Amino acid sequence: MEELIRAALRARGNAHAAYSGFQVGAALEDDAGRLHTGCNIENSTYGLTVCAERVAVFKALSEGARAFRRIAVAAGGDILTPPCGACRQILWEFCRDIEVVLVNLKGERETLRLSALLPRPFDDSFLR
Repeated sequence: MEELIRAALRARGNAHAAYSGFQVGAALEDDAGRLHTGCNIENSTYGLTVCAERVAVFKALSEGARAFRRIAVAAGGDILTPPCGACRQILWEFCRDIEVVLVNLKGERETLRLSALLPRPFDDSFLR
């Protein structure tokens, strides 16, 4: 768990948050124990901004990972920051009900299941 959190905090340092100043890092652990990191990357149009969680998921998928254990999300501020709605949907789609660890720079943390953040998710079961 500590390595996962350190990886998310390191990834946060690579964030390109030129507009909001809100840096986020994520570290996604696959079922083989490998860590895939991501950071938020902002764009001046805002709509093309990509969150840290989605970068981590997409990197992991592009590297062949298909099963995941948990993700750590590291952000600044006094309040622990959960993934946004779009990230919750992507996490559910590709990672299912994984463990989500929220951390901040003060060392505070909270661990919960994705299902607690995204009750009644839409997934491929509705498309059958």
